Amino acid sequence: MVYIAKFLLPVVMFMGLLPIQAQAQKNTSFMPGEVWKDTDGNPINAHGGGVLYHEGTYYWYGEYKKGKTILPEWATWECYRTDVTGVGCYSSRDLLNWKFEGIVLPAVKDDPNHDLHPSKVLERPKVIYNKKTGKFVMWAHVESADYSKACAGVAVSDSPAGPFTYLGSFRPNDVMSRDQTVFVDDDGRAYQFYSSENNETMYISLLTDDYLKPSGRFTRNFIKESREAPAVFKYNGKYYMLSSGCTGWDPNIAEIAVADSIMGTWKTIGNPCTGPDADKTFYAQSTYMQPIIGKKDAYIAMFDRWKKKDLEDSRYVWLPVLIKNGAITIPWHEKWNLEIFDK
Repeated sequence: MVYIAKFLLPVVMFMGLLPIQAQAQKNTSFMPGEVWKDTDGNPINAHGGGVLYHEGTYYWYGEYKKGKTILPEWATWECYRTDVTGVGCYSSRDLLNWKFEGIVLPAVKDDPNHDLHPSKVLERPKVIYNKKTGKFVMWAHVESADYSKACAGVAVSDSPAGPFTYLGSFRPNDVMSRDQTVFVDDDGRAYQFYSSENNETMYISLLTDDYLKPSGRFTRNFIKESREAPAVFKYNGKYYMLSSGCTGWDPNIAEIAVADSIMGTWKTIGNPCTGPDADKTFYAQSTYMQPIIGKKDAYIAMFDRWKKKDLEDSRYVWLPVLIKNGAITIPWHEKWNLEIFDK
């Protein structure tokens, strides 16, 4: 036995010098509400996010939530929060397996007055590409800790994987801007959709040609209807907007609206969700609508299932948008893949 031990020792020592690469199991299906891991085996951290498709790759941007969730002592409502860490970015070619590209817009820790200081609020980042300038433009909801700032923040990058340079914040069209998204139309014009007037009204604002600020042209929609979490897509020449009611972190019924022109008039056509808990949007909230490149009339509805007392562990609910005879539904599936669009 002594001989064997001496014989094995160099082998064991040699094996100890070899790099051990832990590779996450490859995802083959969407599993809404389950822990979704990246290619390094870590849970994806991209909440309230959106997706950009650029040169064969999808990029998923979202709130990178890390650390303890707290409810401030002064809070008179459930404004649970984590310290701002920044905006995370993941890349994928198949929408299932995501590589972490890093925090592309980090918190600014040494300036308590900065929009991106850990004590502030950074939500719902979305990135669009400007073909004219060659810039990647990020819009996000930036807030003071007490949610009184109600501004949009803008950042730019030369690369989809960052880093992004923060340009500052403002109230677009001189009104509040909270839950928001951005959308680029077929003609290259870009629009910001945002909840305003204490979340009672949805604004749709045409951006300038460089996508960096409002053009001054806007419309007010769903006045006094209190809609938030807008997610927008275009199908068959019409515009569709999915949104939620305003009930804080708690789920409510989704609604979809349609318009012939992006600036309105918008008509609500009901709740597209079907299946168990459809009346509560599957205990989730809309954040983005992503077209699937290479498939006709195929979209993914992206939702967040918020865990208000542990925001880092909030989950993602991605579901297929099915269109049949002009009717749009978002059915619940415990497990699905893109083949659903081939049926």
